[in-house]
Amino acid sequence: MKRGNVSEPHVIIAGGGIGGLATALTLQQIGVKFTVFEAVRELAPLGVGINIQPNAVRELGDLGIGPEALDTVGLPAREWALVGLNGNDVYSEPRGLQAGYRWPQYAVHRGRFHMLLHRILMERAGAGVIRLGHKVTGYEHNGDGTVTALIQRADGTLLRETGTLLIAADGIHSAVRATMHPGQPPIHWGGAIMWRGTTLGKPIRSGASFVGLGTHRQRVVFYPISHPDPQTGLATINWIAEVTVDKDEGRYGNGWFRPVKVEDFAHHFADWTYDWLDVPDLLRRSDVAYENPMIDRDPIPTWQDGPVALMGDAAHAMYPTGSNGASQAIMDARQLGAAMLEHGVTQAALRAYDQKFCGPISELVLRNRGAGPFGLLNIVDERCGGEFDNIDDVVPPEERNAFVAGYKSAAGFAVEQLNNAPPTIVPHARLRRIVEPDLI
Repeated sequence: MKRGNVSEPHVIIAGGGIGGLATALTLQQIGVKFTVFEAVRELAPLGVGINIQPNAVRELGDLGIGPEALDTVGLPAREWALVGLNGNDVYSEPRGLQAGYRWPQYAVHRGRFHMLLHRILMERAGAGVIRLGHKVTGYEHNGDGTVTALIQRADGTLLRETGTLLIAADGIHSAVRATMHPGQPPIHWGGAIMWRGTTLGKPIRSGASFVGLGTHRQRVVFYPISHPDPQTGLATINWIAEVTVDKDEGRYGNGWFRPVKVEDFAHHFADWTYDWLDVPDLLRRSDVAYENPMIDRDPIPTWQDGPVALMGDAAHAMYPTGSNGASQAIMDARQLGAAMLEHGVTQAALRAYDQKFCGPISELVLRNRGAGPFGLLNIVDERCGGEFDNIDDVVPPEERNAFVAGYKSAAGFAVEQLNNAPPTIVPHARLRRIVEPDLI
């Protein structure tokens, strides 16, 4: 009989994106040793806008990352609205503090937010906790219950790193997930193509409104991701232009995020002009534009394989229709930390995390595939083609309210549900030493 591992636990984190860094910050907070292995040689502020929902903003605050820090990379959202093709409102509601949450919702620049997390981690834990240019390519189980990560350095050389647990935050193309589920289906593309960019402009409506305009087959989403300049009144407006096409070719099967010219896609929205918004002008004045397909992965039955667990996009890559991908990655990190506080740095902690999140979040992946809260636009399109004078005659208020409330509840940020929930990790909680049972 071999005694359980009583040496200091060490967690390997595969991937240094938002999910991986949120996990690292959580482990540093509760006193767990860790190392992050990230494939890229140098982190950069990549991407455009994302939303961080109140449940995740709450967790960031509990990590000591509050409004003062978040205001440097974005601004609090005040409204969420859907608008039909004729420019009339389908649905609108306040968001964040204005909606009665105890925490705001933030619209941020994804890359700047990522770099904020990185800077804070370096300040708290030191540069040695993250190794750039190191890609985790798989893993092996060990007889004593530990796990060995297989790592390829940027120069091509190979490395083996053994730890107590391996947390895979290595994204939609996760090599750890492929090892755990070698027979998984390929990445799923439903036919939607997105073009993303940012444009300087004057915020409309509340001044911090998220607006979705169009139908389920063709829409534009836009919202500010910076505070307005005090002199000009201009803010950075994040926009997503989306078209659904027939899936007659496989070129989007693996996905990409590539720069493109606005004229390559702006013709889809050439006549989208309203007295309150000129979509062609918004697109034409963009300082950057990227194309990528809207992709996700089919849910899997478990995110755990012994001492290995998936999180973030490695576990539940989802369509961005609910603005919940980054938020859920943060929630994953915090739930992993809470499970370790209760069960130690053990397989039991990963099992508790998997049992709590795998089923419900897998359902959320499928809900987002069905258009998420944007499904209201689908209903309007089916019933009237997007043209209406009074939305109440097309979709009654109680039906609209119930539709959106159902999504927020499933995603874990219904107002009462969140406001009344205890903290995921209580202040000043630190790990107590728990070891795995003796292994024969």
